[in-house]
Amino acid sequence: MSIVVASEVATALASRGAVVALESTIICHGMPYPKNLQMAMEVEAIIRDNGAIPATIAVLDGVPHVGLNNEQLKRLAISGRQFQKTARRDIVHVIASGGNGATTVSATMFFAHKVGIPVFVTGGIGGVHRHGEQTMDVSSDLTELGKTPVAVVSAGVKSILDIPRTLEYLETEGVTVAAYRTNEFPAFFTEISGCQVPCRVDSPEECAKIIYANKNLRLGSGILIAVPIPKQHATSGKIIESAIQTALKEG
Repeated sequence: MSIVVASEVATALASRGAVVALESTIICHGMPYPKNLQMAMEVEAIIRDNGAIPATIAVLDGVPHVGLNNEQLKRLAISGRQFQKTARRDIVHVIASGGNGATTVSATMFFAHKVGIPVFVTGGIGGVHRHGEQTMDVSSDLTELGKTPVAVVSAGVKSILDIPRTLEYLETEGVTVAAYRTNEFPAFFTEISGCQVPCRVDSPEECAKIIYANKNLRLGSGILIAVPIPKQHATSGKIIESAIQTALKEG
């Protein structure tokens, strides 16, 4: 399978520089144009400002791309839902049909690992849905974490999902779950979920050490590093969280 790797990404990887993978589903399915383009470019700028190279991943006309230029980002943003939401199961269909795919966490992890990118940053991962023990609705993000050695940095799992069962599933998959500067697993919109984490990291250096240990031991599984929502955004997050809990009770 041919993967197009942007020249600056390839150069950084060849020189053992820092590269951070980014998904594209949030661009096409997460918010409307032009906010989605502004968000995508801002995230890439933040990564550059911190000394790394961003690598947004998507499938364009049947070809996987790792690292997109501004025109390609704009294409994704304008096309929106015309790009198929692409998880691991959808990759072969999108490529074989010459289609366009916006990668989810699982597909982004897959392509990142293929080209040697060890770190991937996203907003939130999928999980076990409520009543998942009956519906078997479990995100492929979790199984991907169990078999693809990429460190995923996110704000946790949305509280509309079943967080305790999600963490149990990750344990079953052998995934190291760490929280950054907290003992509690964050719930995307809020800093707290009521669930404790088995591993706490308090600095970028500690994060790097567990990523290195995972790679050195060749465990073959990923790592989830959960970073709580910044305190300046926590107030609005609590409003959203309250609305979610009300809706769940009414449902």
